[in-house]
Amino acid sequence: MTSPALVGATPVATVASALAAQPTAMPSITATNDFVVKFANVNGSGSASANELFAKAILRMGVPVSPRNIFPSNIQGLPTWYEIRVTEQGWLGRRGGVDLMVAMNPQTWNADVREVEPGGYLFYDNSKYVPPSKLRSDINVIGMPLTEICNATYSDARQRQLFKNILYLGALSVMLDIEPQVIEQLFTEQYKGKEKLLDSNVKALHLGRDYAARHIGRIGLTVRRADKVGERIFVDGNTAAALGCVYGGASVCAWYPITPSSSVAESFQSYCQKLRVDPETGKNRFAIVQAEDEIASIGMVIGAAWNGARAFTATSGPGVSLMTEFLGLAYFAEVPAVLINVQRGGPSTGMPTRTQQADLLACAYASHGDTKHILLFPEDPKECFDHSAAALDLADRLQTPVFVMTDLDIGMNQRLCAPFQWDDRREYDRGKVMSAADLESGKDFGRYLDVDGDGIPYRTYPGTHPSKGGYFTRGTTRNAYAQYSEAGPDYLYNVQRLLKKLDTAKTLVPQPVLRKAAQPARFGVLYFGSTSPAMEEALAALAAMDLHVDAMRLRAFPFPDCVPEFIAAHEQVFVVEQNRDAQLRSMLINELEIAPARLPKILHYDGTPITARFITSAIAERMRTAHGDRA
Repeated sequence: MTSPALVGATPVATVASALAAQPTAMPSITATNDFVVKFANVNGSGSASANELFAKAILRMGVPVSPRNIFPSNIQGLPTWYEIRVTEQGWLGRRGGVDLMVAMNPQTWNADVREVEPGGYLFYDNSKYVPPSKLRSDINVIGMPLTEICNATYSDARQRQLFKNILYLGALSVMLDIEPQVIEQLFTEQYKGKEKLLDSNVKALHLGRDYAARHIGRIGLTVRRADKVGERIFVDGNTAAALGCVYGGASVCAWYPITPSSSVAESFQSYCQKLRVDPETGKNRFAIVQAEDEIASIGMVIGAAWNGARAFTATSGPGVSLMTEFLGLAYFAEVPAVLINVQRGGPSTGMPTRTQQADLLACAYASHGDTKHILLFPEDPKECFDHSAAALDLADRLQTPVFVMTDLDIGMNQRLCAPFQWDDRREYDRGKVMSAADLESGKDFGRYLDVDGDGIPYRTYPGTHPSKGGYFTRGTTRNAYAQYSEAGPDYLYNVQRLLKKLDTAKTLVPQPVLRKAAQPARFGVLYFGSTSPAMEEALAALAAMDLHVDAMRLRAFPFPDCVPEFIAAHEQVFVVEQNRDAQLRSMLINELEIAPARLPKILHYDGTPITARFITSAIAERMRTAHGDRA
């Protein structure tokens, strides 16, 4: 076994010379604008800012990036990772594997070293000796005495820690040929008005660059300026959802803090302070309440919406669990409400800072009894914006709770996406609301009366008319005129009308997106939400292997009629989702009465975002097995 390629061990060592001394070593990975870098740090060390600067610098050079922050559910001390996919082709999902590991955490060293692809690169702080047994013979090991340099340069302990991150940023800029001017411009923007901080960060950056230029040099991974970003914006899904709620007309937000959704409410407040303050009086035209718990928050949302306001809450799985009784009331009493559910790993406390798509059943059927709710499935921040605005229209139009089912991967990670479309002429769809003039003209008002066959009754806002249009809002059974009734026919009328309303919803929710294979395909695949970026890449990889699959991205529940038609057109349809129990597949079987064998499941649920490699491998294996069985 050959020894690992050691770079930076002596003042004259370079990547090239180290590899030249090892004729039997595995070839190094060489790639331009197409690789994965992962940073392994300690939470609370100040590394997040430097790692984000690294990603943004590459983005500013016109090369698409897709970063993902993997962090623990504590304040500091535990391991944290920041993974960046760099790809000129524009793939935004996780690829799988790491080409360059920046290993700054001894606690996770062994696992971090294992992740590096053969021929890849391991960059670490060699101020302390690392025995060869802790390294690998098939990767290139690059050492830099970061701690020694910081100790010799800075006397303050906190400065030593913080500028260590900037030092490795400078070294990486040399190793990967990232333009230093771009990083300096980012510093200028970040520390505007704080020249002392600006100067000290620039100094640390060049301290790292100077050392790397003398002792390390370039490696096989290169960033080359391109023009592949276009007009796309770089934003996280929680910020996008918050702005979508503003655009959709929300004026009330009631919430209780919970990871990973808290920044939705915080961003909503920030935007409202800019966009929802009366310019003449200076008074707020919004209300944001941090409730004592999730139960209170959804109660406030329902109360505000019943009164005619557009209201929402932001939460995650444990919060939804607490809200279910109120959700049943809103469903049966037919009161609008919007919930932004940023899903995380469960059950119970589960993995608060990991991602899953595991709240589908809990949300679709939230509450006891026969209950069904509308779910929207955004794939990226752009759709978080669009779907959040649309959810407020749908909730009013259908007089029912609507869930926007995002997750941590979309919500808390910045992603390239199309710009948001904002139209100041947008008119809100308030649905069937009877006015005072309608009531005065003698129109028959029955709060739960279906007058035109779509299952949706008319409602009135409180105070619409001094003597007409009033009704008692109750969670108990009643007749079409909101009068208390336990008569079987009255109960059947209402619950069957609610199903008819769900049928109407099929035509109003965002419709699925169909992607046909290049040639006729026996197999199909259904997927949704944050699985989308990895799925797009996997479909291209499968096609390159001459394995052709028709694909449909679901964007809402209840499922539109084109979904069972898609399934019927294929021998088998793979259902790809990020949970243990195949929850989407269960809903498809239950709602559409599909034979389970028609829907093989592809499941990923370890808390990390699904990768293109995982999907490609799983589908390819099953397709080849099926082809073999047919032969």
